[in-house]
Formats: sequence, C-alpha cells, structure tokens
Amino acid sequence: MGIAAKRSQWLGVLVAASVLVLVDSKRARQPRCPLSCTCTKDNALCEGAGSIPRSFPPDVMSLLFTANNLESINEDAFISLPHLEYLFIENNQIDSISPHAFRGLKTLVHLSLAYNNLETLPRDLFKGLDALTKVDLRGNHFTCDCKLKWLVEWIFSTNATVDQVYCKGPASHLDKSINDLEPQSFDCITTEFASHQSLKFESISVEAFFFENNQYVVFAQPFIGKCSFLEWDHVEMLFRTRYDDIDSTSTVICKPLIIDNQLFIIVAQLFGGSHIYKRDSSANKFIKLQGIDILRIRKPNDIETFSIDGESFFVIADSSKAGITTIYKWNGNGFYSHQSLHPWYRDTDVEYLEISSKPHLILSSSSQRPVIYQWNRTTKLFERRTDIPEMEDVYAVKHFQVESDLFICLTRFIGDSKVMRWDGALFREAQTMPSRGSMVFQPFAVGSWQYAILGNDYSFTQVYRWDAKKGEFVRFQELNIQAPRAFSPVAIDNRQFLVASSFKGKTQIFEHRIIDLSN
Repeated sequence: MGIAAKRSQWLGVLVAASVLVLVDSKRARQPRCPLSCTCTKDNALCEGAGSIPRSFPPDVMSLLFTANNLESINEDAFISLPHLEYLFIENNQIDSISPHAFRGLKTLVHLSLAYNNLETLPRDLFKGLDALTKVDLRGNHFTCDCKLKWLVEWIFSTNATVDQVYCKGPASHLDKSINDLEPQSFDCITTEFASHQSLKFESISVEAFFFENNQYVVFAQPFIGKCSFLEWDHVEMLFRTRYDDIDSTSTVICKPLIIDNQLFIIVAQLFGGSHIYKRDSSANKFIKLQGIDILRIRKPNDIETFSIDGESFFVIADSSKAGITTIYKWNGNGFYSHQSLHPWYRDTDVEYLEISSKPHLILSSSSQRPVIYQWNRTTKLFERRTDIPEMEDVYAVKHFQVESDLFICLTRFIGDSKVMRWDGALFREAQTMPSRGSMVFQPFAVGSWQYAILGNDYSFTQVYRWDAKKGEFVRFQELNIQAPRAFSPVAIDNRQFLVASSFKGKTQIFEHRIIDLSN
C-alpha cells in the first residue's frame, strides 16, 4: 500500500473516532432525570420534591408533580421542556406563581394547578400558551377581586375548557362560580390626587380661567400684595409664570371675569380700597379700569361672578361691621352698583346658584344663619326668600349637583361641616363631616366623579368622593396642606388638576389620576 493510501485510511479512522467522541460527549451533556423524579421516554413523575428541578430530559411530554411540598413556581420553571404537552401540579401547597412561570410552553395542551393554596393568579399567566385546551384550577381559595378580573376575561374569550372554580371571597362574590362571572361585575377603576407641582409662595385664593385659547390660574398673595398669574406649559407640562403681576395691598381675592372676550380682574384688598383691572392685549399689560366704592366695601371676604339673562354681574361679600354686601353690573363701559344686600351682618361668603331654574344667592354671615335670596325677573333685583334653619356659625356655602339633585356644602370652622339636599322647599341635612379649623369645603367634579374637599388648619385636609350606591360622600384621601383657603379644579391637555392655595405654606398642585386596579 502506498503512502498516500495509508494516509487516507488513517484520516478515515480519525474522523470516525472524532464523531464517536462528539456523540458520546453530547450524550453525556444531556440532562438526566432529577433524583426526586421517575422518568420514562416521554413522561416524568416527581414525588417528595421541595422545589421544581431546573432540568429534565428535553423529550419529556408529560410532567406530573403530585403530593409534593411545592410552595411556589418561579419564572421560566419549564423553559427546558419545549415539547411539554401535559403539566399536572396538583395537591401541593403553592400560593404564588411568577407571571412568566410557563413561558415557552407553546405545545402545552393541558395544565392542572388543582388543589393548591392559590388565592390569585398573576395577570396574563396563560399568555403565549396558544395550544391550551384544558385548564384545571379546582380546589384553590381564589379571592375574586380586581386582581383576578383578567382571569374572568380570559375564561370568557378562550377556547380552552376550564373546570368550574368557586370564589372564596369577597362577600359580594362568595361561593359564586368564577366561570359565571362577567368582567362588568368588577368595579376596578379608582382615582387619586398625586402631587404634581409645588409653588414657593403662600396664597389665600386661587381661580382658574380660560382666555385667548390658554389656561391660566391666578393667586391672591396677601403677604406681598400681588395677584400672580400662571399659564400651563404644554411642553414642560407645568404651570409657569405668564402675565406680569398686579401689585396691590393686602390682597385677599383676585377674581377673573370675562365679558365679550375682555378679561377683567377684580382685586379685593383689605386696605386702600378694591379695584378692577382690564387686560390690554395690545400693550400686554393690565390697566386699572376703576375703583370700588370704599364706603360700601370695607373688608371684602368673597367675590362671586354670574350672568342672568345675558347680563354680567359680580357680588362682593363684605365682612366688616360697617360695610354692605353689594352687587355690581356691567353696563358696557364699566361696573356700577346695582343692589345692596345684607347690611351690617358681616358676610363671609356669597354663592350663586339656580334653584328650580331660578337664580339665587346664599349669603353666609358670622352673625346669623345663611340667608337665601331669589331673583325677581320683573324688578331685576334679589329678594330675601328664607334662611337655612339651625345652621349658625356657617363660614361659607358651596353648591353641587348629582344628576337632578341639588346639594350644598356648609363650612364650619369648628364642629361639624354639613352637606344638605334641596327637597323642593328647603335644604335638609344629609351628612356631617368633622371640621378641625375649616375655612373651605369645596365640592367639584372631575369627569364622572364628584368630590368634596374639606380643608383643615389643625389636621389633614380630607377629600371625599361621592358614593352613588350610598347616596353620600365617603372619605377617600388625605392631603397635607398647611392652612388651605381655596381649591380650584383645572382641566388641560386631557389631564385634570386640583390647585390648592395655602395661607401658611407652599401653594400646591395635585394631578387627578385614574387607576385600574385590575392592572
């Protein structure tokens, strides 16, 4: 045999030997059956295991864990079994499962988690298990709350068969079959007010207004004597300084009023008289339009703006012993005194509202019960109608509606603030809330939610939310605001905010957020 022939023969032998070594090496690296399990060609049975082994022979198609001591199933627990079709994890003590426990099991057709200690399942646990035809969840202790809403939706939409499973709670679903529940039976949408922006100044009033296609808020800052304006920044998503401030003395209210696309700011002061300013857009500044009679308005405490039959008015509640609460009317060039109300009663608040489609005012005073005035369309004046009985020491009244029912919130500094309902003839007490130094009890709506916020000087500010089933407010959230004096909701860029003035701390802005508890 020649040298070339021998070389070829030896090369063949070497190649064959190399192949045998590679095959033996590959076989040596293949996962073996775990010690706690018994494996055949396609099946594995595990007993007495304290945890799920991380590796099995890759060709296992059926895997059974029964009467083990398993308490949880971790992420990617079966990632090494790409051909698994049947998985039984029954009669264990499992109380938690990773959201991705069954990831990669694309061929799984039957899954049983029966007779464990499961109270809930992570959302989208069965995502990607497109071959599933059977799921067994019997014998667990499921709490059918918002965390399990996804399972109800999945059962409703899947083609897989799911054995009857029963709820162990809450009371509203106790002993009901999960299979028979509907997604609409879960009330999983809630809300919260989350801190969005803190402003480095004190304020005693806040008002929101929309002018020239922009959203603004204006604050009265009594300690530095200013009406300060903020505009919403659509890029930074914050409120920032916009207009020049209006300088004043001991400012208590900066009330915006828009008439025929003209912006007026009524500036109420404790000293030096009150004034009305007009926005000059061409000069980009506020110009003093007129003063307000200092003999009538000595100690302004509240301003309310309103419109009746196309005519614009505002009313100032005066809290001095010698002042007079006065209504002013726009005549096309300025505002003039239209009617004097309630002399010598030290009014602290005035609220405009409609009762049975008729304009009314409610005046709150430190010296008597709140008084209700009704508009006379013939004389075009307000006439005293009645008072609210047994409601002494009311600092302010604000109104709101729930469907066709009219309510008012009455603020008391100490004692109980009240919610009252109009019964067609009188306001009658509907609910009480404890006040701890309260000077504002403000109802407001955000979308379909009705709230009332009770500011307290000596404790946390309380936010209440209307419960339609109970027909009353329920305590909802606490906010930490120092000496709150006013609140104003603002809607902009499909977002809702609540601006809170603080007499002794930072003015704050909270965002109203919608939360889906099923997520």
